[in-house]
Amino acid sequence: MDSQLYRLAEAVGQALKQKGLMLATAESCTGGWIGEAVTAVAGSSEWFERGFITYSNAAKMEMLGVQAATLDVHGAVSEPTVAEMAAGALNNSPASISVSVSGVAGPSGGTATKPVGMVCIGWCVRGSPPVAVTEHFSGDREAVRKQSVVVALEGVLRIIETNSVKR
Repeated sequence: MDSQLYRLAEAVGQALKQKGLMLATAESCTGGWIGEAVTAVAGSSEWFERGFITYSNAAKMEMLGVQAATLDVHGAVSEPTVAEMAAGALNNSPASISVSVSGVAGPSGGTATKPVGMVCIGWCVRGSPPVAVTEHFSGDREAVRKQSVVVALEGVLRIIETNSVKR
């Protein structure tokens, strides 16, 4: 893992530990990379509770409770879907904060309305409604996925430190 991701994951872990919070992840296009980043940090079992890798729509529905209607109307790569994924990660774990990601990492699969590089990221704090954003990243599949992980973890850190995902 590169040093940027490690330092970010370490900062997230320190903030979670300091506040006594546990993190859960719900990942699609990142395929568990957020979970891999945080578990690279020694002692992460003190603040990382679990991760869901829900690549298929069926997995999103079965494991996280994403509604079929949400997927039918908005698709897997949408703010409503990642909001439901983030809420579902908390509903199916004892964690206190969650992050979710779904996107089009490429090189194929993009459309006019959902181009390669479009990634939706959601966060949820227990007791609050989820928040979601849409990002447009550039580069190859690896670059899109890495940027997604960075923004996801930066959002977790921002929520813990400021109670806001606004940049």
